Amino acid sequence: MNELRVEALRLRLPDGNLLCDNLSFTVLPGSVLALMGPSGSGKSSILNWMTGTLDPRIKAEGEIYLSGTRLTDLPAERRQMGLMLQQDYLFPHMTVGQNLSFGLKGGSRQQRKTRIESSLDHAGLGGMVDRDPATLSGGQRARVSLLRTLLSTPSALLLDEPFSRLDADLRQQIRDFTWQASAELPTLLVTHDVADVPASAATLHLAAVEPADTLTVTGLPE
Repeated sequence: MNELRVEALRLRLPDGNLLCDNLSFTVLPGSVLALMGPSGSGKSSILNWMTGTLDPRIKAEGEIYLSGTRLTDLPAERRQMGLMLQQDYLFPHMTVGQNLSFGLKGGSRQQRKTRIESSLDHAGLGGMVDRDPATLSGGQRARVSLLRTLLSTPSALLLDEPFSRLDADLRQQIRDFTWQASAELPTLLVTHDVADVPASAATLHLAAVEPADTLTVTGLPE
């Protein structure tokens, strides 16, 4: 079971202040946990620690497990986590299909092509395999970015403000597509917008760190 678990995470800033202390949570497959809070509350730093890309000047203690495997000391490329950011970061010199094939593993060339075309069809992007990313709308780019993440077959999905750059009319459409596409994965969503959080999600609210203050959050809220 692809259970994502963080235990007793403590992050200490270079100035000695604690960004978070004793942060623990579990996200089950098909579940979403939203981390919410103002700027400076540590949302992105927590995500960076989980992916193995935390600024080395921030001292970290704690453990992270995925599917029962301890990831704490593994390099980022071995953690099997899919990451989607505010920017889609599609490669401008590649077609849509080439972008999707970038993280695709295994199978013959024809099998990979079939998977790519099938995923585009499922996302309402059929026939766009040879399109230049520059010709896509914001919503289309967001869907291609998420498909590229999912085609890398991650064991968990981490989302960092993935909807914030979309026009208001597109946000709900891409939210719905994201939750449908990630329905079998444990998903951690970092956001400041309560409208991004699906109704079934659990939520942890983080507070901005002030001098000499400590944030303590253990487990999921009831």
